[in-house]
Amino acid sequence: MSIVPLRRATLVGSHVDKSTTLSDLQRLGVMHLIDLGAGKQGTPLGSTSSDTRKALAYLLDCPVKRHQVASDPDFDHQAIVKLALENQRRMRDLEDSIDFTRRRLKDLEPWGDFDFPPLESLAGHRLWFYEVPHYKARQLMEVGLPWQEVHRDNRNRYIAVISREEPAPDALPVPRTHTGSVPRRQLREELQRLVVRLDECTAEREALTRWIHLLHRHQAQADDAASLKQAQHLTRDDDAIFAVQGWAPEAAIEDVRRLAEEKGLALLVEPVGPEDQPPTLLDNDERTAGGAEIVHFYQMPGYRNWDPSRVIFFSFAVFFAMILADAGYGLLMLGAVLFFSKRLKQSRAGTRVRTLGFVLVGFTLAYGVLAGSYFGWSPPPENWLSRLKLLDINDFGQMMQLAIGIGLAHLVIANATVAWHHRGHSAMLAPLGWIVALVAGVLLYYGIPGGGISLALGLIAVFVFTDTRPIREPLDLLKRVGGGLYALTDVTRAFGDVLSYLRLFALGLASASLAVTFNQLAADAAAAYPGLGILFYGLILIVGHALNFVLAVVSGVVHGLRLNLIEFYHWGISDEGYPFKAFAKTETTPWSN
Repeated sequence: MSIVPLRRATLVGSHVDKSTTLSDLQRLGVMHLIDLGAGKQGTPLGSTSSDTRKALAYLLDCPVKRHQVASDPDFDHQAIVKLALENQRRMRDLEDSIDFTRRRLKDLEPWGDFDFPPLESLAGHRLWFYEVPHYKARQLMEVGLPWQEVHRDNRNRYIAVISREEPAPDALPVPRTHTGSVPRRQLREELQRLVVRLDECTAEREALTRWIHLLHRHQAQADDAASLKQAQHLTRDDDAIFAVQGWAPEAAIEDVRRLAEEKGLALLVEPVGPEDQPPTLLDNDERTAGGAEIVHFYQMPGYRNWDPSRVIFFSFAVFFAMILADAGYGLLMLGAVLFFSKRLKQSRAGTRVRTLGFVLVGFTLAYGVLAGSYFGWSPPPENWLSRLKLLDINDFGQMMQLAIGIGLAHLVIANATVAWHHRGHSAMLAPLGWIVALVAGVLLYYGIPGGGISLALGLIAVFVFTDTRPIREPLDLLKRVGGGLYALTDVTRAFGDVLSYLRLFALGLASASLAVTFNQLAADAAAAYPGLGILFYGLILIVGHALNFVLAVVSGVVHGLRLNLIEFYHWGISDEGYPFKAFAKTETTPWSN
């Protein structure tokens, strides 16, 4: 669990060898390329790879799929992608046209089937149509133009008015209805043609699904080709030579050096400079790498920071378990993880999430047993499970102390890790001061002697050592004083953040209370309706606990992440970075987070 140290590697070679060099670098897969091609126009966006993904998603969504072709020497990847995307566009256009035509037919239904007569037959007059609600029907008697009711339903009267010009807006009680010039007969014929064409597109889509397997196989090739094409625009080119630069892990520098020697390239390896902002590459044990997925989701720490993945992995599991607060819900979680297990194992990130899911299940089961809650029921005193119950969720004092204690420990870990990261420097004394101040606040709350003195000492350390810039002139001293005073403004936030962990108790209590309430409602229904009450009993239990389980899981994820990524990150992570993305073949990416 660490941030991998990087080096900047610059390769310079003959321009004629540029393509092969980039291909070799992609095959090596250890460098995060730096853009040296400032001013180049037309940088590709990987449209080929993107189109393949869109085509695959479209074909995979087809309800009916054909037998898959395992191999075909004449398979044209680009042609199939083009056909699939064109089919998707035509399907979308046809569905829109069908919906529009059906709406027009429905709108014209009250007017019946008619064709507009030639203007000559009406002496230059035209027909104008109005839908008049019944409550405005009396106003029709005031209309001075010739009109005729052609239809009536339970809401409106459908009126046709004869006039050379469109009647004035106030001539009738409602605005004019636009019926269009196409009669319903032609619309029905057009609808039939559209439906036939849609059937043909559907059949073509089903036929294209036979290439899904081969498209999957070519997806990696398309991704690699797009990545290689984009890398061509990241180099610095001169008339005869080119330069490519990137960040590489220290452990991989020898591989880059070996490649340079084999290809006759000049190689320059430089350490990270004080002004450099290299990407962040996390090195995690796969058993706890689910925390890295959470870090990726929210905020990547800067290169000079520390990796919080493992702390977040276990703290998130604790928070999630305290919010579910029921061993029965832990079993439901286990069923959900097992149900999605096969699908999750198909990718590296999915495998990490799967492992995190099993850890969440384990913590939830353990906390549920300690709380003595099993789908809202508590075991009787004589049951052996009762002897395992150590927590009483309804004991507000006990649970508030537990939640605040966990919050205090979480923030202490954040500050202690920052102090360790700055070990050997005076800057480590500022986070240690916050630790002393946080613990002193608890001592003051419980009236333990020494709390006030500890709080003062901790805040003095925060004030003096938050800003550690060297003092070379009076202005530097003022800046240090200003930095220390600004740091002290976090005093209220520090204690507010600790109290924020009370949400663990509140949400756990809410989840447990709802479970008990649904159990009581089910029991009352069974007692009130003998016979049929058994059905009500089962329905209330299933629906009630399903709803409570979903709410508890959502709360556990949202608030578990919030406490890690807002409260914890504020004290533990000082700057934001960006992830290391190796320029590598899609199928083999050895250096990735």
